[in-house]
Amino acid sequence: MAALSVPPSSSSPPPPLSWTNPNSDPNPNPNLTSPFLLPPHDDDEAQFSSPSPSPSASASADPPDNEDASGSLENPDLGIHSIPPPPPPPLTAVQPSLSASSSSWSPSLMPSLLHLSFNQDHGCFAAGTDRGFRIYNCDPFREIFRRDFDSGGIGVVEMLFRCNILALVGGGPQPYYPPNKVMIWDDHQSRCIGELSFRSEVRAVRLRRDRIIVVLDHKIFVYNFADLKLVHQIETVPNPKGLCAVSQQQGSLVLVCPGGQKGQVRVEHYGARRTKFIMAHDSRIACFTLSQDGRLIATASTKGTLIRIFSTVDGSILQELRRGADRAEIYSLAFSANMQWLAVSSDKGTVHVFNLKVNLGLTGNDRPRPAPEPNPPAITSSLSFIKGVLPKYFNSEWSVAQFRLHEGLQYNVAFGHQRNTIVILGMDGSFYRCQFDPVNGGEMTQMECYNFLKPEETF
Repeated sequence: MAALSVPPSSSSPPPPLSWTNPNSDPNPNPNLTSPFLLPPHDDDEAQFSSPSPSPSASASADPPDNEDASGSLENPDLGIHSIPPPPPPPLTAVQPSLSASSSSWSPSLMPSLLHLSFNQDHGCFAAGTDRGFRIYNCDPFREIFRRDFDSGGIGVVEMLFRCNILALVGGGPQPYYPPNKVMIWDDHQSRCIGELSFRSEVRAVRLRRDRIIVVLDHKIFVYNFADLKLVHQIETVPNPKGLCAVSQQQGSLVLVCPGGQKGQVRVEHYGARRTKFIMAHDSRIACFTLSQDGRLIATASTKGTLIRIFSTVDGSILQELRRGADRAEIYSLAFSANMQWLAVSSDKGTVHVFNLKVNLGLTGNDRPRPAPEPNPPAITSSLSFIKGVLPKYFNSEWSVAQFRLHEGLQYNVAFGHQRNTIVILGMDGSFYRCQFDPVNGGEMTQMECYNFLKPEETF
């Protein structure tokens, strides 16, 4: 039903970027190997579908209702290239990046942000604007490349670690692509090589090396990356935020999404072929995040006062954290790589870092469980000596460290690759890197601050 779509041609299409594949895996986790991080034009059928006699490999699905989903993938001699990590010398003044239109940039032409998201290892982030998209490196901070389109905006940009394949969805007042389509973009060729079409607007996209997950208002579709075949569909409560999270550890596919009722999250364990429902909150789910290995999930409700940590294996609650006493909209949650810390951002303008008390000395088949009091201890109420007598408010665990931002703005958070650092992205174009003291806690120290929409300026 959906034919291959190539982006509208402009008078001077941007030249493809020449990326090389480094000898070492750019993914910092040595246990993760990827069929996508290969030398160009590898024809290994077990890793990515080889060219077929016809010019495209296609597949379609017929869901039972009106949210039809179909897709096509062009894959003649497809080459996947990695973005080499930048060298680690001290950060200097940020220069304009490679771009077909960077030479004509001026403050009066600053684009409007439509979307921000980190890649899977939090080493890069993507920005969708009303005129295209941009990719940035986090450490050191610099713009890697951009694609500025003359005729519309990109509302969703999803990276696949550091390779040249991205998922794009049109957005803004003048979408470059229809908002009901997911376009598979190959930046090595500077064009789209496939698409997934739906009858309703796409809210979010999540990528793994072997799967594409597309989130609609009431449904989630899971596709095989190699041939775009539909392998699973899930019905959810209304999900306008496109809430969905997927594990990234090879061989362990865990997907978390809203359940079928208010306050519930659904956990799909594809390896074990089982589904787990967790009643996480009394109110609607506002935000959640999944650990890289899929064992832990952190959830927040629309009240925004409590964050709860659950085991995805058995649904047990492991820890409860208190952001504050007042209602707040939680924008972002993030686990550290070692699952020792959790970062939280909200509309109150404060980023909190919490200490997690989850036993990390686990084997692959063990489930997460509460651990003995670690060092440093989590900060609790000073009245905890009469725990059990006071209301639950005083028994909750409070954040170890905080960083103050502008109230009311939306911020995404992630843990940096440097020890005890947080990276914060603002929908106003702000980039912050700050460091927290894991022993004494308190206010974080600001290390860097930029406006990535105006590279020559800092705050």
